Amino acid sequence: MAARGARRLLGSLWIALLLGQPDLAGAARSSSQSPAGSTVRTFTPFYFLVEPVDTLSVRGAFIILNCSAYCEPSPKIEWKKDGTFLNLVSDDRRQLLPDGSLLINSVVHSKHNKPDEGYYQCVATVESLGTIVSRTAKLTVAGLPRFTSQPESASVYRGNSVILNCEVNADLVPFVRWEQDRQPLFLDDRVFTLPSGALIISNVADGDGGLYRCVIESGGSPKYSDEAELKVLPDPEVPLNLVFLRQPSPLTKVTGQSAVFPCVTAGFPTPVVRWMKNEEELTTEGSEKFLLLAGGSLEISDVTEDDAGTYACIVDNGNETIEAQAELAVQAPPEFLKQPANIYAHESMDIVFECEVTGKPTPTVKWIKNGDMVIPSDYFKIVKEHNLQVLGLVKSDEGFYQCIAENDVGNAQAGAQLIILEHAPATTGPLPSAPRDVVASLVSTRFIKLTWRTPASDPHGDNLTYMVFYTKEGINRERVENTSRPGEMQVTIQNLMPETVYVFRVVAQNKHGPGESSVPLKVATQPEVQLPGPAPNIRAYANSPISITVTWDTPLSGNGEIQNYKLYYMEKGTDNEQDVDVGGHSYTISGLKKYTEYSFRVVAYNKHGPGVSTQDVVVQTLSDVPSAAPQNLSMEVRNSKSIMIHWQPPPAGTHNGQITGYKIRYRKASRKSEVSESIGGTQLFQLIEGLERGTEYSFRVAALTSNGTGPATDWISAETFESDLDETRVPEVPSSLHVRPLVTSIVVSWTPPENQNIVVRGYAIGYGIGSPHAQTIKVDYKQRYYTIENLDPSSHYVITLKAFNNVGEGIPLYESAVTRPHTVPDPSPMMPPVGVQASILSHDTIRITWADNSLPKNQKITDARYYTVRWKTNIPANTKYKTANTTTLSYLVTSLKPNTLYEFSVMVTKGRRSSTWSMTAHGTTFELVPTSPPKDVTVVSKEGKPRTIIVNWQPPSEANGKITGYIIYYSTDVNAEIHDWVIEPVVGNRLTHQIQELTLDTPYYFKIQARNSKGMGPMSEAVQFRTPKALGSAGKGSRPLDIGPDYKPPMSGSNSPHGSPTSPLDSNMLLVIIVSVGVITIVIVVIVAVFCTRRTTSHQKKKRAACKSVNGSHKYKGNSKDVKPPDLWIHHERLELKPIDKSPDPNPIMTDTPIPRNSQDITPIDNSMDSNIHQRRNSYRGHESEDSMSTLAGRRGMRPKMMMPFDSQPPQQSVRNTPSTDTMQASSSQTCCADHQEPESATASYLANAQEEDSGQSLPTAHVRPSHPLKSFAVPAVPPTGSTYDPALPSTPLLTQQASNHPVHSVKTASIGTLGRTRPPVPVVVPSAPDVQETTRMLEDSESNYEPDELTKEMAHLEGLMKDLNAITTA
Repeated sequence: MAARGARRLLGSLWIALLLGQPDLAGAARSSSQSPAGSTVRTFTPFYFLVEPVDTLSVRGAFIILNCSAYCEPSPKIEWKKDGTFLNLVSDDRRQLLPDGSLLINSVVHSKHNKPDEGYYQCVATVESLGTIVSRTAKLTVAGLPRFTSQPESASVYRGNSVILNCEVNADLVPFVRWEQDRQPLFLDDRVFTLPSGALIISNVADGDGGLYRCVIESGGSPKYSDEAELKVLPDPEVPLNLVFLRQPSPLTKVTGQSAVFPCVTAGFPTPVVRWMKNEEELTTEGSEKFLLLAGGSLEISDVTEDDAGTYACIVDNGNETIEAQAELAVQAPPEFLKQPANIYAHESMDIVFECEVTGKPTPTVKWIKNGDMVIPSDYFKIVKEHNLQVLGLVKSDEGFYQCIAENDVGNAQAGAQLIILEHAPATTGPLPSAPRDVVASLVSTRFIKLTWRTPASDPHGDNLTYMVFYTKEGINRERVENTSRPGEMQVTIQNLMPETVYVFRVVAQNKHGPGESSVPLKVATQPEVQLPGPAPNIRAYANSPISITVTWDTPLSGNGEIQNYKLYYMEKGTDNEQDVDVGGHSYTISGLKKYTEYSFRVVAYNKHGPGVSTQDVVVQTLSDVPSAAPQNLSMEVRNSKSIMIHWQPPPAGTHNGQITGYKIRYRKASRKSEVSESIGGTQLFQLIEGLERGTEYSFRVAALTSNGTGPATDWISAETFESDLDETRVPEVPSSLHVRPLVTSIVVSWTPPENQNIVVRGYAIGYGIGSPHAQTIKVDYKQRYYTIENLDPSSHYVITLKAFNNVGEGIPLYESAVTRPHTVPDPSPMMPPVGVQASILSHDTIRITWADNSLPKNQKITDARYYTVRWKTNIPANTKYKTANTTTLSYLVTSLKPNTLYEFSVMVTKGRRSSTWSMTAHGTTFELVPTSPPKDVTVVSKEGKPRTIIVNWQPPSEANGKITGYIIYYSTDVNAEIHDWVIEPVVGNRLTHQIQELTLDTPYYFKIQARNSKGMGPMSEAVQFRTPKALGSAGKGSRPLDIGPDYKPPMSGSNSPHGSPTSPLDSNMLLVIIVSVGVITIVIVVIVAVFCTRRTTSHQKKKRAACKSVNGSHKYKGNSKDVKPPDLWIHHERLELKPIDKSPDPNPIMTDTPIPRNSQDITPIDNSMDSNIHQRRNSYRGHESEDSMSTLAGRRGMRPKMMMPFDSQPPQQSVRNTPSTDTMQASSSQTCCADHQEPESATASYLANAQEEDSGQSLPTAHVRPSHPLKSFAVPAVPPTGSTYDPALPSTPLLTQQASNHPVHSVKTASIGTLGRTRPPVPVVVPSAPDVQETTRMLEDSESNYEPDELTKEMAHLEGLMKDLNAITTA
C-alpha cells in the first residue's frame, strides 16, 4: 500500500524537486529532520520518557505512578483511570507531581469501596500538535489479611522434609513471613517458602523443632496464624515407603519471573531427587538458570519462552522410585517487532501505518489518534491484522497515531506522526486547462472505469499526467488515483461500494503543476447480488507445531442468513490453496508443517452463493524439536587428550525451528560408563578436551531448538593417542608394502612407519595401469590392508602407499602387480523353451504358454531362472519387439490391437546363462467393434438426376476387423432423434452409394456407421447437402414426382445397381425378356417333373412315418436333436450343396408386426418388390454372425410397425414370375397333414415368388415351404394362425457374405419414421421365426436325397439356357 501511495505522489514530485528534497516523493517518511523549504514542516519529537507500571499496594499506603513525556514545547500531562480523565484539581488524596507522575495518598480499599484500584493511563498533550497516551498500568490493592489454610503440628524423621501450610491470597504473598518460637525465621536454600506462602524445611535437623506461625504484614497491625509444633524424630529402624508431600503442579509464568516446582518427599533411606525436562536429563550443577533447592524442589530463574515444557521430578532411595511431572507455560507481554513510522503525505492520498507485534498469548492491536480510539470505517481500516490504513486524507487527519498492543500479561504502545503537506505554489508557466469529456465507460458493482480527452490547452497531452479525485456523494473526504504513465487518459477506480453514488473529477498536471479541475461527474455503481460481505476480525494463531486456529466474526453485511463459511489456506510461497467448509466462527487446521508460514482467508456463503473474501492472514506454526539428526558426523583425533568433532546440520525441512545449538554426548566405548554432555553454539564443530590417553570414546550429536533436543546421530567411535606425538612434520615412509594380485582385484597390505613418534592420521593408496596417480583411496590410520576392486584382468598396475597427517603426505612406497588372466569359461547356453502356444482370450489379450525341457517332468521351477517373452506384429513392417519377463511357464500379453496377427517367442535365463529364442507361435486377436467412424464423408449430386445423390466415404481408421457393411443415416432435421432418421444399408466394403427420390431444394444431413462381425461402430459427424432447386431433365427412366400407393410399374421394369432406376428397355429387349421368361418357366416345370418321378419308395415310407409323428402333436424345435429341414443354397459354379449358418437362437424382434392376410395388404412397386420385401424381412430376422446385421435389427426391434419405402432392385439373372395359384395348389397338395396347416393362398403365393427370385440370386430366403423339389434349400412355410413362436427356431442371416467372384447386391432396409419423400410408404410384415409344426413335407425334405448326377445334368442344362439369354441381352 505504501508503494501505491508512492505512485500517487509522483504527480507531486515537483514539490520535492523545488524544495531540494527529492525523497519527499515517497509516501512514507520516517526521518525527523526538517526538509528544506518553508512550506514543509518537520516531525516533532514527542514521546514518553517514563511510563507507569503495574503496582501492588496495601490499604492506607501511598503510591506513585510514574510518568514523564518529552516534547518541545513541554506537554500537558493528565491521567485517566479506567478510561475516564481524573479531576485532580479538587482531589485531596491524588495529586499531579511536577514531572507528570501521579501521587495517591492513603490508598482506600474495603470490601465494598475500592476507589483507587483499577487501570491508570498517562495522557500527554501539546496544543496544535497532538496527543499521545502511555501504556495502561494496573494498580492492585491487597485485600484484608486472612488465611485460607494455617500450619498444623507435625512430626518428621531426622533428614526428611516437612511442609507447613500457610495459604493466603496471591496478592498477599509478598507480605507473608514466618516465625519460629515467635522469632523471625531466616530463609535459605534449605528453608524456603513457596509462592503460595507454605514453608518447606528440607533435611530436617534437631534444631528445626519448635513452634511455627506465619505473619501477614500488609499495613496496620500484623495478623498471625495459629501456632504449629514441629517434632523431630530420630532415624527409623526400618525403611519407609516413599511418598510425595508436595508434587509439582502446573505453572504459568511471565517472562522474567521465577518459577518454583516443589518436589517434597518423605521416606527412609533418604531419597535422591533428579529432574528431567521434556524427557531429557536436566543439569543443575553450575547452572545459572536452574537451581536445585534442598529437598529436591526446582527453581527456574528469569523464565524465558524457551523454558516452557514438561518437567519431571524423579525420586529414588535405592529401594523404590516415584515420579511426578508438571507443565510450565510461559507467557510474554507484547513486544514490537516493527513500530509505526512518521509519514509525510498530501491530501486525498492513502497511507498505511505499519505495526508488527509479538507476544504470548497473541496480542490484540488497537489504534489511537491524538488520544482517541480509531473506529474502523470506510476510510480508516485495519489491514494485514495490525496495520492502519487511512484513505483519502484530509487536513484533520494530521496528528499522532499510536499502536496499542495488549494481551493477558501486559500492554505496550508505539506511535508516529502524520503531517499533511501543503501543495507548493506552481512555478512560472502555463498550467493545463480542465480535461474534456470525462465519462464513465464501464460501471460495475465495485469498480468504475473513467476515460477523458486531453485539455483544450494541450491537445496532444503526451507529457501530461492526471489525478482522478473521487468521493462518496455527501462526503468531504476525497481520494485520489493517479494515471500510471504520462499521456494515459483512463483509470479504473477499484474497491467501491455497490449501489453507491460517487463524485469524480479529473485534474491534468504538467511540469509547472496541476491545472484546472474538470466538472464533477456523478456515477452510481451497480447494485450487487445480495451476497455476504467479508467476515471481519479474522485472526489466526498457532496452537502447536502442526495446528493453527482461525477465528472470525459474522459479516456486517450478511444479506440474509449465513449458511456456512469456506476457509481457504495454503503454505506461504506455494500456489496450492486448500479449503474446508466450516459451520461456525472458528476452525483448527491440523496436520500442517512445523515452523512454516500459512496464509488464511474466509469467504461467507448465503443462499445466493459466496460473498467477498477477507484479506489474507499469515501465521506461522510453532517451532518444535528437530525431526532428524545432524548429518556427516566425523571425528579427528588431535592428541592424547582431545578429539575434534565435525558435522552438518539436519536435512532441510527437518529443523522445525531455528537451530539454537548442538548437544554432544560422549562416553568411553570400552564399558558402560557415564555419559558426558557438551552443549555448543550453532557452529558445526566442537573440540572435546580432557579425555584419557589411549582410550576409545563414542560420540553422538543432536540439534537443539528452543523447544528441545532432536534425535541424535548413531554412536561413532574414535581412540585418543597413547602419547602426544609430533605433528610438526609429515610421517615417514611405511616400513613395508605387499601386494597380492587376483583376477579383478589386488590385496594391498602394509606396516606403519618405523618412527612411531610422528602422528599418522591415515594412509593414501594410489593405483592405476602404468601410473599410480589414476585413482586414490584414503583409509584410517588403524587399517593395515585394503582390497582394490573392479580391476581389469591381465593388466599391469602400479601401486603407491603414503602415510599422511594434518601437515601433509609422507614419502610414497611403490609396488607393482599384474592381475591374473580371466580363465573362467563362458557358460554354455541353455535349451530354449519348447511348445510355445498362443491362446487368444479377447480382442487385446493373448496367453502364451510353453514348456522347459531343462526342468523336471513336473515342470516345477525351483531355481532363480526367468523367462523373457517377446512379441511383435508385421504391420507396419518395421515394428519393434516388445518384451516382458516372468518366472512362470505362461504369460498374459495385454494391450494388443484387435484383429491383428502377432508372433511370439520365448527365451530362458538362469544366472549368466541364456537360451536362444524359441520357435515362434502366432495368434490373431479377436475382432472388436469399430472404434472410429468412417472418414472423408462426401455427398454429391448425380449429374442429370437432381433427386439422386451419391455418398462417398473412406473406411474407419480403427476398423478392428473386416468391415462387412455400412449404414447411411439421413434426415432433413439434424437434431432429430436417431431413430427418426432414414437408413440405407450398404453390404460389404463398398465405399459409395446412391440415394434417390429426394426432395428438391431441401437440406439433408448424412451420417455413416461402419460394421464388422462384432457390431456397429460410432457414427460419423453429420454432413449437410442441399438438393438442387430445378428438377431439370430427369432422364428416360425417371419416376414421376409423386408415386401414389396404388401405383404399379410396368412388368418389364428392371433394376439398376444400388437402387438407381434405369431407362426402360426398347421393344426388342422387352420381347427377348418375355421369351426368356417362358423358356425358364418350361425348364423349371421339367426339372420339377424329373425330381418328382425319381423319389424312391423308401422316401415315401419315411414320409408316412414322419406324418404319423406329426399327428402325434410333435413340435419342431430348432435346438432339439430331431431332424431339421435342409437349408441349402446352390453355388452355381461348383454345384455344391452348402448348409447356411444357423444362429443358435432367434432374434426376438418385430414380433408385433401384423402379418398381411391377403394380396391387397401388399402393394407391389415394381417387378422386384416381392424380392425386396422378402430380403428386408430376412434382414430383420438376422443374427449376429459375420454376415448379419443383428445390431441394426436390435436397435430397431422395439418398434412394432415400420413404414418402408423401397427402391428398385438391380437387374438379376432371374426373371420374376407372376404369382400363380397353381404353385400354391401344388404346395398344398404335397402336405400330408393338412389338418395342421391352414395357410392363406395370397400369402403363400407371395412368399413363394419371393423365394424363387432369391434362389436365382444365391441370397438367403425366409423360412417358406417350397413348391418345387429344387427348392429344398428353402425353409418351412408360414405357420397357420394360432401357432406359437419357438425361440429356438433357426433364422437366416441378414446379409450373406458373397464370394469374391460374385457381385455384391444392395439390400434395402426399412426406413424408420416418416420423412418428406416422394416414395410411398408400404407396411411390411417382419415376423419373428414361428414355432412350426412338422409336416410330412418337412420331414420328407429333411430326409430326401437327390442324386448328384441328376442334379448336375439339370443345372448344366439350366446354365446353358442362361448363357443363351445373356448373349441375346448383350446383343
